[in-house]
Amino acid sequence: MPLGLIVGTFGTLIGAGGGFILVPVLLLLYPSEAPGAITSISLIVVFFNALSGSLAYARAKTIDYRTGLIFSLAAAPGAIFGAMVTSTIDRQKFNLIFGLLLSIFSLLLLVRPARKNILTTHQGKPLAIPHLSSTKLTIGIAMSAALGFLSSFLGIGAGFIYVPAFIYILDFPVHAATATSLFTLALMSFTGAATHLFAGLLENGWKLALGLTPGAVLGAQLGARLSRRIGATWILRGLAIALGMVGLRFVVAAWR
Repeated sequence: MPLGLIVGTFGTLIGAGGGFILVPVLLLLYPSEAPGAITSISLIVVFFNALSGSLAYARAKTIDYRTGLIFSLAAAPGAIFGAMVTSTIDRQKFNLIFGLLLSIFSLLLLVRPARKNILTTHQGKPLAIPHLSSTKLTIGIAMSAALGFLSSFLGIGAGFIYVPAFIYILDFPVHAATATSLFTLALMSFTGAATHLFAGLLENGWKLALGLTPGAVLGAQLGARLSRRIGATWILRGLAIALGMVGLRFVVAAWR
């Protein structure tokens, strides 16, 4: 319950779904467990966390439903393929790939200068979400196709990539980016989790997944509330710091 609460709160606050917190914790707690089982548990929790958070953000009117639906549909084939590939990789390689990816995106977030027109809060009012040009929509669809695979393969939801992409590529305000990212993740993680289940990758992880879910659902509501009170710049800094710490931990462990 406490772990689920932490995952749900921080994951919803930054729009990342919490999988990037849950997966490393599960990897540490269950060192002999196969990557497929770890990612299956995480995706189930991410789905319920993202669903709960999306409902909270819907009340705040910060979700761009059209963009989220288009991107989640584009991600579906990759999510299915990612679930199939997970079962073919060993733990050491999985840990290294996981750690390197998180570290790289942490650095990108820290060195990328913030733009004032993007880093704006909604202060309780509906956000003016930009209309996407055909070029940006195409970029987003291509990105989603790749992230669908990454999300299902690593079990982390890929929101840590979606949020900065929404902000820096698609010019979304930060709070709209976190909300729309979470909505997209809810649909994406459902596809990935369902594929993992049908492939038999969950095995004996049902009890753990169900045990973490209530805390993740409650945490999502708390994270959505906190997002209205925390400045956008701090959301990005929190995301970058969290990614860097987790990523370095696994890179070091995998190279020993």
